[in-house]
Amino acid sequence: MSSYDLRGRKVVIATMHKKEQVIAPVLERELGLEPISLTDFDTDKFGTFSGEIERTKDPLETARMKCRAAGEHYGCSLAVASEGSFGPHPSMFFAPADDEFILLLDLEHRLEFKARVLSTETNFGGALHSSWREVEKFARTALFPSHGLILRDAQNSTEALVKGIDTWEQLEKETENMLVKYGQVFVETDMRAMFNPTRMKIIEQATFKLVESIKRTCPKCQVPGFDVTSARPGLPCEMCGAPTRSTQAHIISCQRCSYYEIKEYPHNKMHESAMYCDWCNP
Repeated sequence: MSSYDLRGRKVVIATMHKKEQVIAPVLERELGLEPISLTDFDTDKFGTFSGEIERTKDPLETARMKCRAAGEHYGCSLAVASEGSFGPHPSMFFAPADDEFILLLDLEHRLEFKARVLSTETNFGGALHSSWREVEKFARTALFPSHGLILRDAQNSTEALVKGIDTWEQLEKETENMLVKYGQVFVETDMRAMFNPTRMKIIEQATFKLVESIKRTCPKCQVPGFDVTSARPGLPCEMCGAPTRSTQAHIISCQRCSYYEIKEYPHNKMHESAMYCDWCNP
């Protein structure tokens, strides 16, 4: 029986964008952790959505870097960080998606627990405009002013950049400034958590999913985090029976011991649609 226990331990939440508002209550209530508030930790050095600092690692590794740095900075052996990416959904190509990872890193016991939520619930978007009327229309579609906006002189430019716009007065003023100076303005959604309640909700969902993963213990050694570590493709096509790229089984394993289980047909599907078959629909 494992003596590993998270209850009562302090955890630092590596964020400067108020993610602790949704992460901390869940960790405290569900796992008995004691969250520590950050006061002087800069997470923007690992990359910014607005492009001033490029993210050099993938989302999961970036979250690891945040956790290690925050843990060392505050002398805390337990740290949590989340990292999001935005763009076309991997299977619904015309729909934007929010891909959120959250990671809880135990530096003392060399354990990590992670969860991921891929959601189409996002206002992510951006467009080039040449008039206030166009900007106003985009803003309403983007759920402004409850959701913030960013203005630039051109797409991906960081030369003229205004972030965190969340009032109509500020938006109109900054838009007019851009239009006078550049004749155009690129308007996009501000995806930082404190300016995006929709994203904040997905981060909260990811936190609950993380908790569920931690609560699943290994049947052999009882260490938490007995979860899916890989997927095996090969779900047969409903028409020709050939193996497709869709998942046929999940490999569930323990990160402490060598025990693992194979769960066949994890999505309760015995066959895949012929539209996803490389033979029937090449």
